[in-house]
Amino acid sequence: MTTVTILSTGVTPADVLAVARGTAKVVLDPAATEAMATSRSIVDGIEAAGRPVYGVSTGFGALANTFVAPERRAELQHALIRSHAAGVGAPMPREVVRAMMLLRVRSLALGRSGVRPLVAEALVDLLNHEITPWVPEHGSLGASGDLAPLAHCALVLLGEGWVLGPAGDRIPAADALRRVGLSPIELAAKEGLALINGTDGMLGMLLLAVADARHLFAMADVTAALAIEAMLGSERPFLPELHAIRPHPGQAASAANIHRLLQGSAVMDSHRDDLAHAVQDAYSMRCAPQVAGAARDTLDFVEVVAGRELLSVVDNPVVLPDGRVESTGNFHGAPLGFAADYLAIAAAEVGAIAERRVDRLLDVTRNRDLPAFLSPDAGVNSGLMIAQYTAAGIVAENRRLAAPASVDSLPTSGMQEDHVSMGWAAAKKLRTVLDNLTSLLAVELLAAVRGLQLRAPLEPSPAGRAALDALGPTIGEPGPDVFLAPLMEAARAVVGGPELRAAVERKIGPLG
Repeated sequence: MTTVTILSTGVTPADVLAVARGTAKVVLDPAATEAMATSRSIVDGIEAAGRPVYGVSTGFGALANTFVAPERRAELQHALIRSHAAGVGAPMPREVVRAMMLLRVRSLALGRSGVRPLVAEALVDLLNHEITPWVPEHGSLGASGDLAPLAHCALVLLGEGWVLGPAGDRIPAADALRRVGLSPIELAAKEGLALINGTDGMLGMLLLAVADARHLFAMADVTAALAIEAMLGSERPFLPELHAIRPHPGQAASAANIHRLLQGSAVMDSHRDDLAHAVQDAYSMRCAPQVAGAARDTLDFVEVVAGRELLSVVDNPVVLPDGRVESTGNFHGAPLGFAADYLAIAAAEVGAIAERRVDRLLDVTRNRDLPAFLSPDAGVNSGLMIAQYTAAGIVAENRRLAAPASVDSLPTSGMQEDHVSMGWAAAKKLRTVLDNLTSLLAVELLAAVRGLQLRAPLEPSPAGRAALDALGPTIGEPGPDVFLAPLMEAARAVVGGPELRAAVERKIGPLG
């Protein structure tokens, strides 16, 4: 177990992952507590002076010009949370909600939101007691940030709403708080608005997606190399001097990976001097680094955007150190929505080219002397024929999901919020694309391993041997057809987990 300390300067992507997916405990740095107390004193001064300030002494959105009397301002904040907790649909995964809560604490801790420290501390208590609010999947437009999802989180602080039960069921928040000895809090002026006016949901999903994509893009090089090896492809298109003359960094890294992965293979040696060997491999083989490398460069851009957002104060209005309280548009999710859409496009193409290699591996007219559909007894047996159907269906879904959400603005709140980012939707579908990519790479891994088995007694590359060791005991040797779905699930677990990559890297060194 680790501890994540929320500083007055923010948190790191690793902190978010440790809390969202791990068991890390969260603490507030004293400097962050002091920064929040200082900004709260400014809000208290505004309250005492009676000045009209959005969200402090007025309504919200289209009701921004409606004055709220001092004695009703706490009521205003509670009403805001209740009315904005208007989501519907299945609950978001635990890791997304925990990332979202941590990021809201991070934003409050920067000391520009005017909340009392106890509000941030109440969110920290939820995280540390493993209380995860039930946040429905639909509700956010990425307009004033992720209003509805964050409101569902904030409602739990009031002892209302729902939380995720141990079995994924929905239980009353009041019962969950009581069970761990926590009490609901009462909100003061500005605090309800500060709890929900942020991009924390879409940022949390984007940070999780960046970590997943980083792993999957490395695994795409592994599965591509194994497929190329099984198809008796050439290693020459991956020579470093060929990529130095087109200096895209991701392409060079991917090509270097594939070239190293193909070394030390008796399968590759068996045809290196064969004059009958194809002069050029198909694009899905030869251009693997150009596609996967472009995806890597896209990921680098997305990582920069997410890093900037981690440093950002995302609230409205914000409390400045000189005492001013100013309205902003910093809650608008366009930077994150664009980034999520861009990465979804890249990830979809990494999966699409993998499916093309699978199709080639199964086609007896193109797979260079392997049996049809990688079945030793094709006809009675169908081998991996329908695994490729599944991959083709997933590629089609990813193409639909790659259509950008961030161009699909709809006006809301009586035309006050007349352009929205759809960043939540962009980030949510990105996660689906990456989950689908895991399945596509799993099909390629399964097909490549079966192809390498059929090349026996030729010994595969060290990477190929690692893949055979990882998947071979589950899928068995080539033979009559078996129930295929469990084999595909096993391949998914191998692709998504760290073990195969670690085994490969022990043999050939770290992948770029």
